[in-house]
Amino acid sequence: MSAAALADEPDEEAASEWPKGHHPLPEAGDVIGENYTVEAREEETLLDIARDHNVGYEEIRLANPEVSVWLPGEGTEVVIPGRHILPAVAREGIVINIAELRLYYYPPVSEGETPRVETYPIGIGREGYDTPLGKTKTTMRLKDPAWYPPRSMREEAAERGEPAPAVVPPGPDNPLGRHAILLDIPGYLIHGTNDPDGIGMRASRGCIRMFPEDIETIFNRVPVGMQVNIINQPIKAGWDGDMPYVQVFETLEDQEYGMAALMETLSLLERNSDEPSVPLNYEQLRYLLENPNGAVVALEQAPEPEPAPESEPEAGGLYDELATL
Repeated sequence: MSAAALADEPDEEAASEWPKGHHPLPEAGDVIGENYTVEAREEETLLDIARDHNVGYEEIRLANPEVSVWLPGEGTEVVIPGRHILPAVAREGIVINIAELRLYYYPPVSEGETPRVETYPIGIGREGYDTPLGKTKTTMRLKDPAWYPPRSMREEAAERGEPAPAVVPPGPDNPLGRHAILLDIPGYLIHGTNDPDGIGMRASRGCIRMFPEDIETIFNRVPVGMQVNIINQPIKAGWDGDMPYVQVFETLEDQEYGMAALMETLSLLERNSDEPSVPLNYEQLRYLLENPNGAVVALEQAPEPEPAPESEPEAGGLYDELATL
């Protein structure tokens, strides 16, 4: 059954069969998906496993710090970080959180359809070619696009003595892949790639890259004029039932998590007055902020304070009184 047909099914059984990365929106709360483990096959790389399971390079590496990227080994257990906290912005259109190298697509739904979200790993601009932030919109969809390298890239190539073509036609050498969605920011696109190993990394010159099969999935369903909200949220927090969760990524800038980050996280976890309050473990929260690894972590309840020890009678007090009897 096609992804579109599955997405149109409102019942829970159909939802459980949705493609990887497709989730019904929680009726209440902010957490989607689940983590799980798979066994590596012979000669399979960690990048192969990541691509098969809708995960990018940094995500799979951080979730499996002890596993070899290039040869995990047959039978090695690999953690798939499939759980995510939805970004704290309006759940509409396309949301791109560059801090976590991930795109969220909220497709329009008809009456009676299950509201849903699709999430995909992305590659973004490397240092010096930052992907611009802010709200924009899609302006055009291009199938088998030609690529026109920017003048700066052609000049750099010429300085290295390398060929610098003015245009790269469609084909296997085209870095845009076979699908491109133009944004209302001159020179910026959401596109496929001929180098899928770069998905989940800061490797582009500012554009948003997707696995070829991922952009093909959304290409015909993203209308011209759809809002695209590009954000930088290295700290995400939310609820699943009465359990608070936090997900922290390394910042793109050289900054440390301090009191401002702590207060920002607490603001994300504020609840309505009619919802039960949950005591937060501030020490655990501070540790997560100081050791970001992208994992969705439940904030355990704060430990009960230990009772103060009973003080011994002061010398010269009760003992002196007893001595006079």
